[in-house]
Amino acid sequence: MKKLGLMGIDQYGQHYKLKTDHPRKELQEILGRKHTDKMYVDTKTGDTKHIGYIINGLWITLYEIHEWSKKEG
Repeated sequence: MKKLGLMGIDQYGQHYKLKTDHPRKELQEILGRKHTDKMYVDTKTGDTKHIGYIINGLWITLYEIHEWSKKEG
């Protein structure tokens, strides 16, 4: 599937459509902040995975947007 871009959603449901592949920098510009912390989640295997950023008290989870298509056949 073709990747169309990135989107961030904070804990209040606010959406941030990101136009570049540099989400940290773009979110900092949108929110007018310079400091960013990474946000992680624990996996079932005991590892950690980077899933977003904490900027100015907002917990922003990142999602990849892909095109939607039905399987032919």
